[in-house]
Amino acid sequence: MILLYEPADAKRNEAFILELQRFADFELVCWDDWDEVGLDVLVAKLEDQTVLFRCRRPAAARILEARGVRLINRAEVNRIANDKWLSHQLFQLLGVPSIPTFREPQEFPCVAKTVDGHGGQEVEIVESAEALPAFASEMIFQPVVSHTADVRVYIIGDEVVGAVKRSSDSSFKKNFSLGADIERYTLDFIQELQVLKIARAVKADYIGIDFLLPKDGRHLFNEIEDPVGARSFYQTHEENIAELLVRHIEKKYE
Repeated sequence: MILLYEPADAKRNEAFILELQRFADFELVCWDDWDEVGLDVLVAKLEDQTVLFRCRRPAAARILEARGVRLINRAEVNRIANDKWLSHQLFQLLGVPSIPTFREPQEFPCVAKTVDGHGGQEVEIVESAEALPAFASEMIFQPVVSHTADVRVYIIGDEVVGAVKRSSDSSFKKNFSLGADIERYTLDFIQELQVLKIARAVKADYIGIDFLLPKDGRHLFNEIEDPVGARSFYQTHEENIAELLVRHIEKKYE
């Protein structure tokens, strides 16, 4: 099997890569040449292989898949997860509670974020139209939701394998990578039902799904993560998510 990363992400995720390689014979391929010629070379290298695709490259994923490369996750998962507007539309289609999301600001203050950002980057609270950020990518806008914490749920196939509650008193962003406090979280029945509804709709093998915990006791879905990082999972769970993922791939694909 092939484990495909961009070089900078491979360096940042070295520990997880080594864990995956402990449980399966993964060849690590680091790639950063995504033009037409580069993709031709990559397709030849990946021919007849199962590829754990750990890049945020929806267009490249679509091309690779169209040319016969088997990707985990499939290209459509990468497309939806890396476009927050598409993720919001999916939540609406499935009838799960989500943060109201708009193409234009409806009121101020509001939260402005790029559709393709991740890790809490390119997300700002905006106080007025004059203060709108000059992000390079397309933006979406959401109301400022007062929330105590958010939750990252880890799903492999049709199973929730764990969830992490993330909280911070210093920032409205609750990302672990930005210093949020974390603890293991147990989903209630409705939350698990809706999380699995989302995962099954996109036919994912391994994703993260995030939702906010507003102070009124509700939950509001926010984002889908592919590829999803597992640092907070390892900090809060005894299970080894790399092993769980490998066993899922072996059972489904090998």
